[in-house]
Amino acid sequence: MKIVVLVKSVPDTESKIKITGDGSGIDAAGIKYVMNPYDEYAVEEGIRIRERLKDDTTVVAVSLGPDRVVEVLRTALAMGADDAIHVSDPAFEGGDAGANARVLAEVIRPLGADLILGGKQGIDDDAAQTVAAVAERLGIGQALIVTELTIEGGKALAKRRVEGGDETVEMTLPAAVTCEKGLNEPRYASLPGIMKAKKKEIRKVGLGDVKLEAGQVGAAGSRTRLVRYHALPERPPVKMIAGDAATQAKELVRLLREEAKVI
Repeated sequence: MKIVVLVKSVPDTESKIKITGDGSGIDAAGIKYVMNPYDEYAVEEGIRIRERLKDDTTVVAVSLGPDRVVEVLRTALAMGADDAIHVSDPAFEGGDAGANARVLAEVIRPLGADLILGGKQGIDDDAAQTVAAVAERLGIGQALIVTELTIEGGKALAKRRVEGGDETVEMTLPAAVTCEKGLNEPRYASLPGIMKAKKKEIRKVGLGDVKLEAGQVGAAGSRTRLVRYHALPERPPVKMIAGDAATQAKELVRLLREEAKVI
C-alpha cells in the first residue's frame, strides 16, 4: 500500500507577522516556519496505518514550495515517513490552491497512491481546498475533516465532523482524507529518527518532471489573484464604567446607543 501525505510549511503561530510596506506580502524576516499543525495529524495517521497493516506499506511525504519546505519534509521523515518529495520550480511560484493542486496531482499520479492524507486546512491561508482539489483532479473519493479512519479490505471508513454531529463515509481506495484534531496524537520525532532524516535523500521534482506546461502552474495557472494584504485594525481601548450596578447599566445603554450605535 502506498500512502502519500501532503505537508505544508507555515509560519509558527508565535511568530509576529508583519505586512510589507506595499501590502504585497508578509515580511519573512524573523519568521519561524514549521509544519502545518493539522498536517502533523496526517503524517501520524499514515505511520499508524503502516504499523497496523504490518505489510509493505510505505509513507511518502510530499510538499510544494521553496527551499524552506525541506525542513518540514525532514520533520516528516524524522517522525517515521519512508520517503520525501520536494516539489519545487520557479514556475510553481505564486500558485493558488487550484494551481498547486494541479501540480501535486501530477506528482502523485505516477506514485500509484492508495491513500492521500493531508491536514484539514493550512493555518496560514485557511483555504482548506488543496487536498480536495487534488482528489478531484485524480478522480478519487474524498472525506474531509476526519476524526476517525479505518482502512480494511481495500476500503476506507471515515468518520467526519459536520455541523450538529458526525457522519461516517465509506470509500473504495484510492481515496483522499483530510485530518482533524482528535484523529490521533502526533508523536515526537526520536533522536535516531532525526539523525536518520538528516541523511535521507529528498527527491526534487520540477516542471520538467510533470506533464504540465508553464501556463498551467504557478501564478500563470491560477484563477485567483492576491491583490493586497491588510493589517487588522487595532482594537480600541477598553472603557471602564464606574459606579454601582444601576449607574453602570444606565451608562452602558447610553454608550451602546450613542457611541457604538448598536441599539
